[in-house]
Amino acid sequence: MNEHEKWMRRALRLAARGAGRTSPNPLVGAVVVKDGAVVAEGHHERAGDAGRGATLYLNLEPCTHQGRTPPCVDAVLASGIRRVVAAMRDPDPRVDGRGFRALRAAGVEVETGVLESQARRLNEGFISRVERGRPFVTLKLATTLDARAGAPGRRYLSGKSALKEVHRLRDRCDAVMVGVGTVLSDDPELTVREVRGRDPLRVVLDADCRTPPTAKVVRGADPQHTIVFVARDADQRRVKRLRDAGVLVATLPRAGDGLDAAAGLRWLAEHGVNTVLSEGGPHVAASLLRERLADRLVLIVSALIGGDGPAAFDGALPLTEARAFRARRLGTDVLLEADLS
Repeated sequence: MNEHEKWMRRALRLAARGAGRTSPNPLVGAVVVKDGAVVAEGHHERAGDAGRGATLYLNLEPCTHQGRTPPCVDAVLASGIRRVVAAMRDPDPRVDGRGFRALRAAGVEVETGVLESQARRLNEGFISRVERGRPFVTLKLATTLDARAGAPGRRYLSGKSALKEVHRLRDRCDAVMVGVGTVLSDDPELTVREVRGRDPLRVVLDADCRTPPTAKVVRGADPQHTIVFVARDADQRRVKRLRDAGVLVATLPRAGDGLDAAAGLRWLAEHGVNTVLSEGGPHVAASLLRERLADRLVLIVSALIGGDGPAAFDGALPLTEARAFRARRLGTDVLLEADLS
């Protein structure tokens, strides 16, 4: 590992600390190195003399536009940084190379492409929202060895270690999404409890507005963090009851026997959501796969045979070649993960 990769890995680790907390903005980490030592890292509200003549390592191109804070390029130039090493270009059309050009025009040395693949994976949600107009979707399912979504007498198929992993996933995603069938059968909270973290936005796909006002996703401490997507022709009395309970109800077109999930994802992207964790049942899972809206598949397989629930995936699926297939043990369960896009 060369010197640039060493410090870029540090910048990537810093950036990763903000997972699930920066949207609609990307995850960004910064390390300032001078004479082989770190003189500053992370986010600093103002620059000091320590940066003069130093090298700045960034996982993403510094921005050139005014947002909630002034342009990053201005801060870099004011600090006296001599060289910038960045992992990747910012795909945001407001930046898209302008940051690098501004630095070079001011006499700052710029090197790009260091650990770019790792940087793109770190910000896959931001990249998806900017380039495709929808969040990056991770599809999570728990199954038995015979590919069933339930088992006799079991509320949860997975053990404690797997449950903690699911809550870690929730903590790192902007939103968690289920279908109304899951709400009616399991009444989930969709909060982070097994690990320390913050609760994601809760999203329910509910064409006919069957979500009861007594559901846990509605009567939680923060109902304003729940979005229920319904069809445009849903019963308006039911819609009013949910709105009166404090949740946000948004309308989508119908598609097949449910809702247009692609339209729902576009709506979420327009409202700043970078990453979505789908925890719906077989129907939602199969719909996302058929419409090629799932970017990563996470299967948690329990050591059980003889499941009596529905098949893990509802109906025929298009042939899809998964990439970067990975497997690891979680207690008595096995987690299988594969990239689909």
